[in-house]
This record gives sequence, C-alpha cells and structure tokens, in this order.
Amino acid sequence: MENLPTPALVVDGAVLRANIERLAAYARGHRLRVRPHTKTHKSVFVASLQVGAGASGLTAAKAGEAEIMATVCEDILVAFPPVDPERCARIAALATHRTVRVALDSITAAQRMAQAAAAAQSRVGVLVDVDVGMGRTGVQTPEEALRLAEVIDRDPSLHLDGIMYYPGHVWSPPEEQHEALQKVATKLEEVIRFWTKGGLKADIVSGGSTPTAYQSHLVPQTTEIRPGTYVFNDMNTVHGGFCTIEDCAARMICTVVSTAIPGQFVIDGGTKTFTSDRCIPRPESGHGYIIEYPEARIFALSEEHGQVDARACSRVPKVGERVTVIPNHICPCVNLQDSFWIAEPGNPLRRITVDARGKLS
Repeated sequence: MENLPTPALVVDGAVLRANIERLAAYARGHRLRVRPHTKTHKSVFVASLQVGAGASGLTAAKAGEAEIMATVCEDILVAFPPVDPERCARIAALATHRTVRVALDSITAAQRMAQAAAAAQSRVGVLVDVDVGMGRTGVQTPEEALRLAEVIDRDPSLHLDGIMYYPGHVWSPPEEQHEALQKVATKLEEVIRFWTKGGLKADIVSGGSTPTAYQSHLVPQTTEIRPGTYVFNDMNTVHGGFCTIEDCAARMICTVVSTAIPGQFVIDGGTKTFTSDRCIPRPESGHGYIIEYPEARIFALSEEHGQVDARACSRVPKVGERVTVIPNHICPCVNLQDSFWIAEPGNPLRRITVDARGKLS
C-alpha cells in the first residue's frame, strides 16, 4: 500500500462483499428484487459481484453505462430519461439482444424512444417515472401517469412494464422514515388505482435509494429496489445514520504535501479527486473524513490541493505522511478515477478499471 502513487482510491474487498450480501439478504427476506444502480461504481467487476449475489438486473443512468453493464447482465434499466435521439438509438440497438427498459416522464420521450426502437426493429420496456416528493423528474399526478401509460401501451415498439419512483428526498434516520414512506406508498397506490381502472397493469414498481434501502418494505407496492451508494458508502451515508465508518469500503489514500501554514496541512487531493460536494446531512463537516486525524477538517479544495484545518488535532502530520480519506459523495469521486484498487487480506492489491467512467451519453 505504501508504494501506491497517490491519490489512490482503495476499496476493501471484504467490506464491499459484506455490503452487497447484506442488501441481498434483506431483499430476499422481504421478497424484493435488487436492481442496483451502477452509477456508484461504474465497474464490471463490482457489477459481477452484485449479479452473483442475486441481483435480478442492473440500473444505469446513460446509454454508455448500459452498453458496458450489458456485458455482465442481460436485464438493464436506463433510469435517466432518453430524449436525445442518439441516446435513444443506442438504447434501441441494445434492446435487440438484451432486455432493456427505460424510465421516462413525457410523451415526447416515449415517442422518440418508440421511433428509435421501430428503426432498430426492437422493443423497449418502459417504466413511467412518478415523482413521489423529490421534485426533480416524474409525472406529478395520477391522471398524468395514466395518460402517459396509455400512449406507451398503444405503441407496438414499446412495452408498458410499470412504474419507477425515487425517494431521494427522504434523508431522515431509518427509524424516522415511516411517515415519509407512507406518503410515497399513498401516491403509488393512487397511480396504480388509476391504471387498474384504465385496464393497465404495473408489473414492476421500481424504487428505493441507499438512505431508504432497508425500509423499502414500508412501501408495499415496491417490487424491486435500486440503491447505488450502498456498495461503497461515504460520509453522506455515515452522517445520515445509514451505515457506520466501518461499512465504508472505498477510501482515498492521500499524501501530505505541505505543513508550511501553522495549524494546517495540505494533501494531494482536490476537486479533481473528490469533487466539491459537501456532506448533505452535515455540510459544515468539510470535504471528507480523515481516519487518522478525526478532529481535522478539510475546509477547502482547489483543483489539486486539499487544505486541512488541524488546529483541533493533537499533532500535525509530517510532510510525506499518508492519510486515509472517506469522501463525502463517492459516486462522482469514482467517476474521476481511471481505476481503483481492491485490497483483500492475503492477496496483493488488484487494479480494477472504472469501465464506465465518463460516459456522458
């Protein structure tokens, strides 16, 4: 480990596997399918572990990610609305030899996806994206959901498979999520009731997030869940009360490069390593957590520099010392890396390619 060039993203293989199996066991116990979101790890290696643990399919955000993940799984959901014609064409082409679904919330997106599928002579499954409180995408009312579903159901190049929702607005501790998730369930129940009256079925109700993953059974309409961050975890999930520091599989090894400013030190990780994302539950906590110096706070990032306030520490590290940082938001952090390292007891470090890095479309 001491010979790794820094900054280096290192993943604890045992913790990674434990995180995957813990969610798989929960899902089995509640008769839920797992379709993990691969945007967190963007890695065929990790996706293969998830499929091996029983994942029924994989979720991607972009066509490029879907194409890569289709090499290890035959059932892919593209959860980002496919509106761009080039993206629709690639999804339609993938659907000629894989089961592919998309989530969308507009008639325009449905029509463009249908045109691309017709041209490719494929058929694409569709989940109607329903907003359950996040306020980002998703139809707003049961009436809108029914109108869109009817358009999809009539098109021979599309197949109406069900509903997608994302409870990304729920960040309360797990024991306090019941009321918020009950509101989600009520909204879904109303949408499904409208569909039933219209002669339509929602065979799939796809939901879930890492913060709500282990409370997914509180939304009884749910048939599958799509958490992503759970494989690695980060300071968002720690401070949110959804995991412990020990559950964080991914950690950035950095080198102290300067102690010239009294009460501070600088590490070789800036925005090009961590991104500038603050911690959602505790934005005042800085840009990550340094395991060896828990009282320290990464208070500023520039492109290459991470400035650390060490005034609360019993000592300041020496130049050349290595420190271990748990990032605030692991998903974009991984996307900044060409590869990461898997560390497992008794085995040499293994380099893993971030296969879907930078797939913007």
